[in-house]
Amino acid sequence: MQKSSVNKVILVGNLGQDPESRFTPQGTAVTNLSIATNESWKDQNGDIQERTEWHRVVMYGRMAETAVEYMKKGQMVYVEGRLNTREWEDQNQVKRKTTEIRCDNFTMLGRRGNGSPQQNSSDKENVDDDLPF
Repeated sequence: MQKSSVNKVILVGNLGQDPESRFTPQGTAVTNLSIATNESWKDQNGDIQERTEWHRVVMYGRMAETAVEYMKKGQMVYVEGRLNTREWEDQNQVKRKTTEIRCDNFTMLGRRGNGSPQQNSSDKENVDDDLPF
């Protein structure tokens, strides 16, 4: 029997839409991201083929609040987490199942202003003090 195992996911991709946030009844922030990763290769005929894979990512707590505040559609992001599968019944009592990445850590990539919210020049002095990284 295996004593330990690893469930680790690392993604570097672009946000497919702005993060969506909500709060649990207990007041915990929950943010969902849709991240696209791309790959390309040459097929047998020498033509370039491309494929985009979409990943659902969920964040909780302060990390979720930070993501929804600073991340925008198209921005490149690095995400670390683990695969998590959950089941539920929809409104019609049909059982549903999804596998998503539960984020443990993330880093926004790229230059400031590249997919980030616009900032007033008067705010630039205090921006670094508010960032959690």
